[in-house]
Amino acid sequence: MKTFGRDLVTKIQQAKLQGEAAHEIYSPPYRTLLTYEEILAQNPKFAAVNILLYLKNNEWYFPLIVRSTNDRDRHSGQISLPGGKKETSDIDFQATAKRETSEEMGIDPYYMRIIREMSPMYIPPSNFYVRAFVSYTGKNPEFFLQEREAVELIEFPISTLLEISTEPELRVLPSSRGREVPVIDFNNYLIWGATSMILSEFSHLLKNL
Repeated sequence: MKTFGRDLVTKIQQAKLQGEAAHEIYSPPYRTLLTYEEILAQNPKFAAVNILLYLKNNEWYFPLIVRSTNDRDRHSGQISLPGGKKETSDIDFQATAKRETSEEMGIDPYYMRIIREMSPMYIPPSNFYVRAFVSYTGKNPEFFLQEREAVELIEFPISTLLEISTEPELRVLPSSRGREVPVIDFNNYLIWGATSMILSEFSHLLKNL
């Protein structure tokens, strides 16, 4: 069992979050900013996602998934962090993040350790209010994707996240409804929307450690 460095955990826990400033860099230009009260007035659904750090070949990675195609899901076919809707059985949002990661990727939640929460985010197209967490696993994961939720695994290195641009490229994507959106291009995988915004904030956090 590999342990996550205590110094690194402490630094991540104590680092100042950039919040909306970091989100804005990768935010679709048509995104509307709402106050928390305005968000609650939309009667949003609540969800949690998980940046799960793990060590592979002496380098830190986290997994992303290509979501299965589903006509009922506005984010189907997109690249995302593991996560999903909070269930009544979840005692808190951390539990949601760990459960969803386990269900989608086959990772034992026993080995997941939450480090901290990132800034929350509202996603207007799907009316989700998302809580994002950073965690690590003390046991290198074996991934078993749930095909109903995910069709492909992407192992994203932390070293690459540190290099993402603060002036991102704009692309028109099939799922962006003909509009240009900022993207993270990782080996021809185009990451955009809420996922890229969350990763932008985590990138800023890591750069400031």
